[in-house]
Amino acid sequence: MPSQSSTVPCQYRTGKTLGSGTYAIVKEAIHIKTGKYYACKVINKKLMEGREHMVRNEIAVLKRVSSGHKHIVTLHDYFETSHNLYLCFDLCTGGELFDSICAKGHYYEADAAALIRTIFEAVKYIHDCGIVHRDLKPENLLFRSKAPDADIMIADFGLSRVMDTNKLSLLTEICGTPGYMAPEIFKKVGHGKPVDVWAMGVITYFLLCGYTPFDRDTQQQEMEAIIAGDYAFEPAEYWANVSDTARSFVIECLTIDPTSRPTAEEALAHKWLASAEPHFVPDPDKHGSPTDLLPNVKRAFDGKRTFRKAVLGMMAMKRMTTLASHLTPEQRALERDIFKYKEESEKVRLISAGPILLLTCPCSTGVDGEHCRPAPSQPSAPRFSTNTRASRPDEESG
Repeated sequence: MPSQSSTVPCQYRTGKTLGSGTYAIVKEAIHIKTGKYYACKVINKKLMEGREHMVRNEIAVLKRVSSGHKHIVTLHDYFETSHNLYLCFDLCTGGELFDSICAKGHYYEADAAALIRTIFEAVKYIHDCGIVHRDLKPENLLFRSKAPDADIMIADFGLSRVMDTNKLSLLTEICGTPGYMAPEIFKKVGHGKPVDVWAMGVITYFLLCGYTPFDRDTQQQEMEAIIAGDYAFEPAEYWANVSDTARSFVIECLTIDPTSRPTAEEALAHKWLASAEPHFVPDPDKHGSPTDLLPNVKRAFDGKRTFRKAVLGMMAMKRMTTLASHLTPEQRALERDIFKYKEESEKVRLISAGPILLLTCPCSTGVDGEHCRPAPSQPSAPRFSTNTRASRPDEESG
């Protein structure tokens, strides 16, 4: 008979929902003893059945990069209950990258270069640790706080992989966010760290004009454009105030051949990022001062968002109507599970003035503050449960 997994008192109380996905929701959480706040990723074990290796992989990746770079979100703790797995990260309260930019009163090319330089330094660190992120996009770039000088953080390593070799044939699955995926991912010829450099090229383009280079009406058209490297610095009015140096940086990052694409280290050496003198197009109305990019960037972003929201709404209705008549009983059951899980996640939104609302714990032993099983010390363990205790956030995790 295998030994029963030990239980320890749950050290956290969870609060409002910060975000949700198919298999997980992210909640605000407080460590009871220290009073520190964290972002807690709550993963439904039933919905993840058969995919447990994905969580083990995420933990393995985060243990390599956590606490090693100030611009990478740290994994502080991980444990499980009867129904859920929990991963506790830094709580970033400053919002997503583009939202923070739009909230500023002005935004210059030098600001974009500074942001890209900082992010690329973190990407270089990730690559040096033998990791490829595979889902770099503005939504995964968060500010630690709302302070003007807050650190930008790379988050969400759910699709990341350990890759100690530079062989590009090891990873062949299609993954990521379509508009930021490199051509070799769609081609399924093998990919690696160069896909992160491609994504950084897309992010740079986006930060300079407010829309992505391969934005098309359908995902099929978008994929074809990415594979062909079909993009341009257009409409001209959105690029008139962007320097040739910035454009050349984007062009290098968006090199179709991954073996010819610059590494993160080489990208950092590009003169747009490495030069002490900022590159910009002078504003003729301001006696040669840098041109404020914010008006064009916001206008382009808002226009694309409104259009895309309408298109996606129509596509979703059509897709739901089509799928409803073709779902198998198993698929319908999964759809019900997902709907129920998301419905339950909505119930944990704050309903009081205080920052934390005590919740019913999903484990069978009782409530938040009762007993949970700690996660394994080794991500490759056959089960998530072991006899090791859950670590405090102010201790080394692993």
